[in-house]
Amino acid sequence: MSTSPTSDAELTPLFQPSRPDHLIAYGFGAGLSPMAPGTMGTLVAIPIYLVLANLPGLVYLLALAALIAVGVWACGKVAAEIGEDDPAAIVWDEVVGFLVAMAAAPVVSLAWILMGFLLFRLFDIYKPWPVSWAQDRFRGGVGIIADDLIAGALTWVVLSFMAMIVSASLGHGVATIAH
Repeated sequence: MSTSPTSDAELTPLFQPSRPDHLIAYGFGAGLSPMAPGTMGTLVAIPIYLVLANLPGLVYLLALAALIAVGVWACGKVAAEIGEDDPAAIVWDEVVGFLVAMAAAPVVSLAWILMGFLLFRLFDIYKPWPVSWAQDRFRGGVGIIADDLIAGALTWVVLSFMAMIVSASLGHGVATIAH
């Protein structure tokens, strides 16, 4: 009996767009990008953010909670099929992490989106503590999403401080961080 190495294509189930868990976990197919799937997943989050950003703050948070819950289910299910803890092709965690980050943006603008995107990608790629702690601590769908939620929260903190600095420099006092 001979064994041959298996390729990634043999380990990864084919993307099936008719399956809701695949659509979600793979970020509508963005996670299948051969280059920088996490960045592609974060790009998918931008139009979702643009839709959600016009909602009142509480509704934004409720929608975000629903997207996180659905993501835990979908990512956990697809990762189990693949047989890996956190496959690179699963990018819904980047989507919800970016949405957490952008809850701090005081206005919807290209500058805030770009700053949130860059900061979130830095926190997600370099995984400073507590992002690295969450990545090592949790498994399954929660494990896939937890580190990106924390990366999003760290980005949220930085964006919040930036919004306060911008607001104070413009003479508006302390910025209100809410949609």
